[in-house]
Amino acid sequence: MSAPTAALIPAPAVLELHEGTLNLGTEAVVAAHPLFLAEARLLAEQCSLTFALPTTSRIDVVLTLSETPLPEEGYELDITGTGVAIRASTPTGAWHGAQTLRQLLLDGRTLPLLHIEDAPRFPWRGMLLDCGRHMMSVEYVKKAIDRLSLHRMNVLHWHLTEDQGWRLAVDAYPKLTEVGAWRSTHSSGDEGGRYGGFYTKEQVREIVAYAAARHVTVVPEIELPGHSVAALAAYPELSCTGGPFEVETQWGVHADIYCAGNDSVFTFLETVLGEVLELFPSEFIHIGGDEAPKERWEECPKCQARIRDEGLADEHELQSWFIGRIGDWLESQGRRMIGWDEILEGGLPDGATVQSWRGMDGALAAVRSGHDAVVSPTSHCYLDYDTGTTSLRKSYSFEPVPPGLTDAEADRILGGEGNMWTEYAPEEIVDTKIWPRLAALAERLWSPADRSDFFDFSRRWRIHKPRLEALGVTPGPEGRPVSIAAHFDPVLDGFVLECDADAPELQLAVGTPDSPPDPAGLYLDTSLVVKGSGTVLVQAVWDGEAWGEPAVCRLVRHAGVGREPVSAPAFSPRYAAGGTTALIDGLRGSGNYRDGRWQGVERVDLELVHDLGKPRRLSRITGGFLQDANSWIFLPTSVEVDVSEDGIAYRPLGTATHDVSNKVQDKVQWDAVIEADGTPARFIRLTARNVGACPAWHPGAGGDAWVFCDEVIIETEDDQ
Repeated sequence: MSAPTAALIPAPAVLELHEGTLNLGTEAVVAAHPLFLAEARLLAEQCSLTFALPTTSRIDVVLTLSETPLPEEGYELDITGTGVAIRASTPTGAWHGAQTLRQLLLDGRTLPLLHIEDAPRFPWRGMLLDCGRHMMSVEYVKKAIDRLSLHRMNVLHWHLTEDQGWRLAVDAYPKLTEVGAWRSTHSSGDEGGRYGGFYTKEQVREIVAYAAARHVTVVPEIELPGHSVAALAAYPELSCTGGPFEVETQWGVHADIYCAGNDSVFTFLETVLGEVLELFPSEFIHIGGDEAPKERWEECPKCQARIRDEGLADEHELQSWFIGRIGDWLESQGRRMIGWDEILEGGLPDGATVQSWRGMDGALAAVRSGHDAVVSPTSHCYLDYDTGTTSLRKSYSFEPVPPGLTDAEADRILGGEGNMWTEYAPEEIVDTKIWPRLAALAERLWSPADRSDFFDFSRRWRIHKPRLEALGVTPGPEGRPVSIAAHFDPVLDGFVLECDADAPELQLAVGTPDSPPDPAGLYLDTSLVVKGSGTVLVQAVWDGEAWGEPAVCRLVRHAGVGREPVSAPAFSPRYAAGGTTALIDGLRGSGNYRDGRWQGVERVDLELVHDLGKPRRLSRITGGFLQDANSWIFLPTSVEVDVSEDGIAYRPLGTATHDVSNKVQDKVQWDAVIEADGTPARFIRLTARNVGACPAWHPGAGGDAWVFCDEVIIETEDDQ
């Protein structure tokens, strides 16, 4: 049997390991100071210990009041040869110490001897769980709370209302759940009658109490003024137009929102929020405030009258007024308002706290104007993103405090969250999206900044993963612990692949789809040269076992590789891939448009002009394109290729089209192939026609559409 380890997540502020072990055995007894009896009882239940009063002669684990004051959530933990002692000044601190012990007990009853001194870096350490798109069972919500608590996280941000569903029973407005909780289909394409559900008040009280016992605060989110179509379907008179509406079956940003000029809207919202306050004792109430289009307000006589009557400049100030009115009401009830960073538009209401999701700019603006902020940028904290976009390493690199803040401003960063949006994640796969990235965020929000060490975290995660699996969690992939940077080297006459591993202990095995990497085989150095075309897989190996997903590099050697194009597309700097040479660098993309291989142009056509240096007999021109309609990316309507001998006079070579509907929700990769049949040419011009604007059915109707291309492959007869 291997020696016990203290591979704790999050890492404690101070951890001292000592020689020896303690075996608690199967009859271990836990007792506690009267202030900590509830925490001790629950720890005993979780870990199959025997709970007893402190008068019991035998005590193996004791939760005791610290003789010296400790931070509000701080604790000390000692495991010696005679027992376990957890010291704290508050029940919350005692609970965190108990959960640290619980992690160790998930490995077995033999514990390492140690001393821990610990307290969190930030007071807000949370996860958003979206139950508006996919309804989650009460049992699952409880499990999510328990796992948050195990990792010393203390906020469940519960997203309860959306365009696609209203999930909270409200006595005063029964249609919210009779109508607003159900939609005809789900956006995944499933046809099966009504989809949805809601939580009764009894169930909400049960969940809130369950969380409180584990020192987790449930912060409800009731969206306003946007993301409110489900409510408007139930009560269309709350809109600017009067409806009728149906609960949305597609995610997105929808034009119909609460009418800011209608006083009955505020009667409705204050009544709803009044019932919310009865259910949720949390200091903060989240009001959303994000993605509220102004077009209905621009056309609404009542909203325009409100702008005039209140002396507002425009619809952005109207939103600020709307949210400020709700914020004032919440303040009058002794609560604090928090909203997404769009509440900054038109001026930040007094007393508001900002949750910054569109990067860190919202947090900067909030704290510099004297407001608190919670940070959850898409780049690091969106757990619904795949690991090709946001890997475990990317999440672990999250730093909640933006650079350049004064100490006073930095103190206004309350903490952060991992956001789990669920439009494409039903309950059965949510865990695979959350874990292990939430573990990384938990550490970045709890542990001291100077304890940040991804390599050490990776070692501890490898030990911690079976603990979660023992609790019924199925973690998803860590991402690809190997990254590949590739370029064509004309001197070596091949592609040079530079491989970077997340941890120094990792070895690298190389292979192909037909001959996968063998963890027991030969390992490569950090680079290799590939002369021709093909797909290379590089697998990280840890102690002889495959670790994470293999990195994939798809290479295609063709006549265009290694030369600068005459004219590159007008690509967006957000999706530049390899810059001007990206589309003739021989590197093909995956189904993930954020993988660094795809180049994107917005609204306009994509055009590439390439000079082969001399006339060649062409055999085939292929352009690789992607459709991801949920991200405003559509296949081009057509792809045209023209050729020339002098770069001035062009003649058409051919046009490629497809029959893929732009309504297809799944990601689609399409190769536009134009046969050349030996046509001689020196210059090739490829034009991919952008649909221009998102179509009328799309949530972003009228907005700029994208064309994404990964490579323009130029094949000549002398290549074959």
